[in-house]
Amino acid sequence: MDGLLRSLAKELRAGATANGILLSDGAGTTSPSTLGALRFFLSGRSAFIDGQFLTVSSTEGQLPADAGKPLAGKVAVVTGAARGIGAAIARTLHRDGATVVVVDIPAAGDHLATVANEVHGTALQLDISREDAGQRIIDHAVERHGRLDIVIHNAGITRDKLLANMDQGRWNSVIAVNIAAQLRINSALLASEHFRNSPRIVSVASTSGIAGNRGQTNYAASKGGVMGMVRATAPLIGTHGGSINAVAPGFIETEMTARIPFATREVARRLNSLQQGGQPGDVAEAIAFLASDAAGGISGEVLRVCGQNLVGA
Repeated sequence: MDGLLRSLAKELRAGATANGILLSDGAGTTSPSTLGALRFFLSGRSAFIDGQFLTVSSTEGQLPADAGKPLAGKVAVVTGAARGIGAAIARTLHRDGATVVVVDIPAAGDHLATVANEVHGTALQLDISREDAGQRIIDHAVERHGRLDIVIHNAGITRDKLLANMDQGRWNSVIAVNIAAQLRINSALLASEHFRNSPRIVSVASTSGIAGNRGQTNYAASKGGVMGMVRATAPLIGTHGGSINAVAPGFIETEMTARIPFATREVARRLNSLQQGGQPGDVAEAIAFLASDAAGGISGEVLRVCGQNLVGA
């Protein structure tokens, strides 16, 4: 079935996609997350997800009372939210009813304030690589909004170089921001009494962490670490009725990719079954689904948002 689905996805045309839902022993066809995943895959919100299975591992979770506001009453934190994919995530979570705390470095303060005002949330200027970043995030959410339900680890950096030419600073900075910071923040979250009511964590990984990418040994290592962290943390957060998952984007049209030379960019757009680049909103939609109670029975998973990219497919 796996081979059939992947091949079928490559044969479809006009933006059509093919995905599957894998049920483990603890889940059934009428489990909330099975129905939630089915609704997500059949909607336009999964438009850049193609040729893969998503595993439902338990009967946890519930379908929302209001399908238009599945995150109503939730407080969500989004790191790296000043622009690009992070800003799109904040807007999507707000659209779905969540109260949003946007986090980014002080240097991005003006852009961060603009996003916070747009989503009617609050801004926290913070370097997430600080030792106390996790506690500061918790304190801000609880003091300003009374609770914390969802954390989206979106912040990340690249310092590309061939490994033979890479200095220690480039390696260390990427590891510090992309994976070490998440580990420390998650440790604080799991130890906090304020992160106990069916909490959700979603991390942004990358297809580079699955298949590798020339000149990105540091970045790919960090994103591979993110996916390993997600799998290892799933049983720990599961004791609180929570879930943790990762979303791995492929080629997404952002300000950063717009600076890639035209010919290289055109090739990258066509290295997937849909023959186009994704949008920040495509990543945001996948994260919003995984952050919802409808995905409560899905944990430890990596969902690729890449249009069935040939790399890591």
